Amino acid sequence: MSSLKEKNQDIILHGSIYNAIAIIAIPSMVNSLLQTAYNLTDTFWLGHIGSNELAAINLVSPVQNIITNFGNGITVAGSVLIAQYIGAREREKAKIMASQIYVVATIFSILAALFCFLITPSLVVWLGAEGDVRTHASTYLQLVVLNIPLLFTTNVYAAINQAQGDAVHPMKLNLIGTAANLIMDPLFIVWLKMGPAGAAIATVASSAIPAVIALRLLFAPKDGIRISLKGFRFIKEEVIKIVTIGLPTSLGGSVTWVGFLLMSKNVLVYGPAAMAAYGISNKCNGVATLPISGVGSAVATIVGQNMGAGQVSRAEQAYKKAMYFGIIFLGVSGFIISRDAVSSLLVGIFSEDVQVRLYAADFLAVMSSWCWMNSVNTCTSGLFQGSGYTHVNMVVDISRLWIFRFATLFMFETMFGMGVRSVWYCVVISNALTALVYLCLYFMGFWRKSRFKRA
Repeated sequence: MSSLKEKNQDIILHGSIYNAIAIIAIPSMVNSLLQTAYNLTDTFWLGHIGSNELAAINLVSPVQNIITNFGNGITVAGSVLIAQYIGAREREKAKIMASQIYVVATIFSILAALFCFLITPSLVVWLGAEGDVRTHASTYLQLVVLNIPLLFTTNVYAAINQAQGDAVHPMKLNLIGTAANLIMDPLFIVWLKMGPAGAAIATVASSAIPAVIALRLLFAPKDGIRISLKGFRFIKEEVIKIVTIGLPTSLGGSVTWVGFLLMSKNVLVYGPAAMAAYGISNKCNGVATLPISGVGSAVATIVGQNMGAGQVSRAEQAYKKAMYFGIIFLGVSGFIISRDAVSSLLVGIFSEDVQVRLYAADFLAVMSSWCWMNSVNTCTSGLFQGSGYTHVNMVVDISRLWIFRFATLFMFETMFGMGVRSVWYCVVISNALTALVYLCLYFMGFWRKSRFKRA
């Protein structure tokens, strides 16, 4: 495995840029597909049980995402810092950073899971859930948060490996987890008739398998950059770097998901059918755009290593080529999915409810028509992440939801009386405004100067 990482690092720093993008993007795309399949499995089985069950998990899913996105700032910081240390040929510092990241992430994940478990009942009431939706949502969330420490173990393993240019082995772990979930979901949800509780149990059980494997590999003594806790102590300078890079990502991700939670609250006003449709169409759109999330991950890693090596122009070339590819890819695929026949066929897989299918097909058609903008957003975000300017991504992400999206939602609902379609269009417009802001920031050029000073 070490020789693979060394070969990939050489390609990232000196080889074909398209090859560099491919060696990280393709496994990352598969990773994203596996994660989406993970979520779609729950949606598929619960959608065929009833709209209340599906509405319940769609309502509270952003809560877990708030916690995991806040913690992901830690792993993002680790990936960026380790990549830059590798680019600068400072492997000992990279190893020290890996151990610091692991301990910080582990402590955070345990505390976060406990906190989320305790606040769940009050949170579900605040969201406005009633009756069966309230019961299912509370049960599901209190069980599924047990997955957080397991998820973080796997994420730390993925971050450390991707920083070295290896996205293949994390992909294999996700494949194991997804395969287990595909088997456990119908077992617990349908055959044992446990509904949303079964979905949560299946998620936790299937996550435990790759987490245990990741934990073993993280401490493997002769396999690239690995963790050692012998004589461990927190190093002030490294922790400051983690906070400096990770906190903006944490705040941006978690505050954004708080906004998504409020969006869910707004959608629920239109009834369980609208809430179920909102979840279905978002997941379908996620499948269509997931290749670009892999490309964005590749941009962050390539930019990180090349900035560490002082190769700024090469970092910029990788960003541009990745973004142009994404625009073309999403432009074509989005056009196809936005056709009525295609969007109706896709959402029909997840629900037999006529009203849910009508809502979901409409939303999916609107979103997919303009999904090419996701390439601008994701790749530019990767550029700023790799160069260490995660606070820029934080400000833009928060603005996208809390300013652009809620402002247009208010305008469409109150001024134009568009009802539930206000949600559909505010998503598209907020993404477009975000793309414009990202491009303006890119042309300012401040990202060319790395934020890290090394001795």
